[in-house]
Amino acid sequence: MIIYNGVVHPMDGPIIPRGYVAFEGDKITAVGPMEELEHEPEGLDAQGGHILPGFIDAHCHLGLFGDSLGFEADDGNESTDPCTPQLRAIDGVNPLDRGFQEAREGGVTTVLTGPGSANPIAGQFLALKTNGRWVDEMVVKAPAAMKFALGENPKSVYNDRKETPVTRMATAAIIRENLSKAQEYQDKQSKADEDPDTDMPDYDAKLEALVPVVEGEVPAHFHAHRADDIATAVRLSKEFGLDYVIVHGTEGYKVAELLAAEGVPVITGPCLTERSKPELVGQTLENPALLAKAGVKVAICTDHPETPIQYLPLCAAMAVRGGMEEEKALAAITSAAAEIAGIDKRVGTLTPGKDADVVVTYGHPFDWNGRIKAVFIDGKQVR
Repeated sequence: MIIYNGVVHPMDGPIIPRGYVAFEGDKITAVGPMEELEHEPEGLDAQGGHILPGFIDAHCHLGLFGDSLGFEADDGNESTDPCTPQLRAIDGVNPLDRGFQEAREGGVTTVLTGPGSANPIAGQFLALKTNGRWVDEMVVKAPAAMKFALGENPKSVYNDRKETPVTRMATAAIIRENLSKAQEYQDKQSKADEDPDTDMPDYDAKLEALVPVVEGEVPAHFHAHRADDIATAVRLSKEFGLDYVIVHGTEGYKVAELLAAEGVPVITGPCLTERSKPELVGQTLENPALLAKAGVKVAICTDHPETPIQYLPLCAAMAVRGGMEEEKALAAITSAAAEIAGIDKRVGTLTPGKDADVVVTYGHPFDWNGRIKAVFIDGKQVR
């Protein structure tokens, strides 16, 4: 299959003003200018439109919060326990939710989805493609991250119960306590492996899930809006040596230089929402641009269903309106998003050998009047 005669955005190299992308099966095989083609190609004529990698939403809750409101549609927050690292998003995602079709229609081919932010330690995110009926066949990476939540949300869920967090201090203490237990649990396992006379610790599902986090094998994604909550995420992560990402980072621009110095990636968004709670008072469209200018690696998310997932390109376009460079905004929903998500070996750029996830648009994807012409996931046309 060849998609030709378009403006190609490889995202790992310069824009090709008139080029092509070829793929065979589910992998990209070649990318280049039209002059490289010896014969008139057969395939999809982009007709001067744009050819891009499939868009990646690096943080959402697709498949876990359904269209209808109410108990049956909500599988995103397990509000029976503030510490639930053993929960796996793969067990809650409904791949037949209408949001997956809308994602494909918007050119979103890969997402990171998982639990909401009711719990200080919420559970395991996964990365998956947006095409399929059987979630196990859609998985790109599981677990992709462990979700932690700071700030307002964990405080508001459990404030009518005893021994649960009602302050930011208590939320951080729950996280710190359980990470410490995971380190101790892992130490006991190591000693038992080394010494046959030492008993293994009793199985603990929560600690089993947290051990890969404290060992740096699974990244920690911290839900944090306010600057002080961002600082808490950095503090906790440095204390335990975590591989970590800030999610939302609404007030990240207030501490952009500090985040850049720490080398912390930020998944910004959603931007197309009202300031519906106090910790969003500092929300601004300029946040992604200011972070990027400071040297922070930035992705842009919808936080679906907060912003419907098909509007991910529009969220990136709004970042451009806020001052972000156009190609950096594209990277924030393709290559940079893939790197932050730890899935860049498979997706995020039009690179030979990577998955054939390709979007073809009429006009630039940030053009208000532009439209999606075609979408391919793993080499199969899904739109």
